[in-house]
Amino acid sequence: MSNTKYILGSFADPDEMMHGIDKLQANNISIFDCFTPMPIHGIEAKLGVKPSRLPIAAFIFGALGTTLGFALLFYTMAYDWPMNIGGKPSLPLPNFVPVTFEVTILLCALGMVATFFYRNHLFPGRAPRVMDLRATDDRFIIAIDARENTDHALIDTLLKEAGAVEVKYNERKYVSYE
Repeated sequence: MSNTKYILGSFADPDEMMHGIDKLQANNISIFDCFTPMPIHGIEAKLGVKPSRLPIAAFIFGALGTTLGFALLFYTMAYDWPMNIGGKPSLPLPNFVPVTFEVTILLCALGMVATFFYRNHLFPGRAPRVMDLRATDDRFIIAIDARENTDHALIDTLLKEAGAVEVKYNERKYVSYE
C-alpha cells in the first residue's frame, strides 16, 4: 500500500462518474483529476478548475504580432528603402493595416499553438501521460491521490457505491502505451 500513488475509479457512464465526484467531495476526499474520452459539461466547476489563462497569452502574442508587423513595414517602406510610389507618402498608415492585421493573426495563432503544446507537455517524442488506457476509449476515470487521502477502504466503498465498474490502485504515476 505504501507504493500506491493513485486510486482509480473506472466508470462506464458519465452520470455515474459525476455522482462519484459528489460522493467523494461530500466525504472531504480530494480528487486529483478526472479523465474522460469526451468533454463533460460542468465537470470543471464541480472539480474547482480555474479558468484558463490562454486568452492572456493570445493577447500578448497578438500585441507582439501587431508591433512586429508595423515595425517591419515601417523599416522596409519608410526607413531602409523609401520609395516614391505614385506621389504617396513614405509612411502610408492606412496601407499598413492589412499586412499588420495578417502578421497579428499569424503570430497569435502560432504562439497559441506553441503555448498549448508547452502547457500540456505535448513535445515530440514524449510518451503520453495516461492514467488508464481505457480513458481514451470508453471509460470515465476518477483519480484520487492515495498518499493525500489515507482511508483507502472508504474511498473504495464510495466509488463502488457510486457505480464504479472497477477500482484500481496505481503504483506508477502514469501508464505508457508500450
